[in-house]
Amino acid sequence: MTMVDGSQAAELREEMIGALREMGAIRSDRVAEVFRAVPRHLFTPGAALADAYDPRDAVHVKRDDRGRPISTVSSPQLQGSMLEQADVRPGMTALEIGSGGVNAAMMSWLAGPEGHVTTVDIDSDVTERARRLLDAAGYEQVNVVLADAENGFATDAPYDRIIVTVGAWDIPPAWIDQLAQDGRLVVPLRMRGLTRSLELEREGDHLVSRSAIICGFVAMQGAGANRGQLVQLRGTKVELRFDDGWPGEEVPDLEGVLDTERAEAWTGVTIGGMESFETLQLWLATAFPGFGKLRADADQRSVLVDDDNMWFDSAVVADDSVAYLTTRRVESGVSEFGVHAFGPHAADLAEVMAEQVCIWDRQHRHGAGPTFGVWPLDTPDERLPEGIVINKRHHRVTISWPAATTAATGQGNQEQQEGE
Repeated sequence: MTMVDGSQAAELREEMIGALREMGAIRSDRVAEVFRAVPRHLFTPGAALADAYDPRDAVHVKRDDRGRPISTVSSPQLQGSMLEQADVRPGMTALEIGSGGVNAAMMSWLAGPEGHVTTVDIDSDVTERARRLLDAAGYEQVNVVLADAENGFATDAPYDRIIVTVGAWDIPPAWIDQLAQDGRLVVPLRMRGLTRSLELEREGDHLVSRSAIICGFVAMQGAGANRGQLVQLRGTKVELRFDDGWPGEEVPDLEGVLDTERAEAWTGVTIGGMESFETLQLWLATAFPGFGKLRADADQRSVLVDDDNMWFDSAVVADDSVAYLTTRRVESGVSEFGVHAFGPHAADLAEVMAEQVCIWDRQHRHGAGPTFGVWPLDTPDERLPEGIVINKRHHRVTISWPAATTAATGQGNQEQQEGE
């Protein structure tokens, strides 16, 4: 690399660190320093320097035969947030699940010469690339392992920290078994189609979240992969995905529901153009058993919303009808939340969903968000906290909102069964 390139990389790196501090992705001097110390561009060969140091964007390094990313170098924003969650300290033993190279290098820098980092991936192309780039960057001490991370890596356990950098639908028992008693697991866990990076620590026989950050990752491959369940509204052009499976016994037949008259309900709840509403999606996912994610081809947009309006993939099914979140502009930079619905009971469902948006606005919009728990699969209902229960392959996941908010909806305990 030429001196000009090195100078440009250093300048871009400082700009990135400043932007990450402003976003809140970097909160500590140690995490700022690791971004300064580890040359990110060495782990994204072929990418432009500006792309390597873009604070918000990931760099895709491998795609499947359909062109979908299956291996990426995560965005600095997400890496910074997860490293802050993990708090890797000098002398620690740490495991990364999902290899890319740069994150393992940063974990190794944080763990210091007395620490030890292992990174595991199921894809030989990924591990070979990680090994090559780590060696070239001076991080030969990182242990790179080719394996299905469903089983963790017992050889170097127990781990003070485990950071998962692929989208996990469940938490395999091996990850918890290999976690030190006072260790911390940071994992992007997918719940009802929504992924949150959870900072998890032990409380007795289960794990409890200390923080949760909205995120997105390529899905885990191998034994930990999950198919979910699709329900078609208009063939493959418009579909609903239920990540944890349909919650009832009989999957609804909604084919053709979009041919009915569309109902609308507007909430009076407004939002600015740059304001996050990720807790709203979580609230709807816990308020409605039939919560799913809506996907539609571009040529179906006019069916879902009018011109200048937007639709979002947060959707709800109740019996024979479906509703989804939308917005309309009310003034420059400000939009109003609404609900569109189709089906025989569209108007009623739209009003019910709109009311939940209003409840979120009144009682949770500016709150801390829910607490997440990961419990053994045989945990009886009476031991679980109030809220929604999602039964997965290995564990029961709970999502619990503050008591006053939960009581306001009367939702109580809901149970979502795995749908494999």
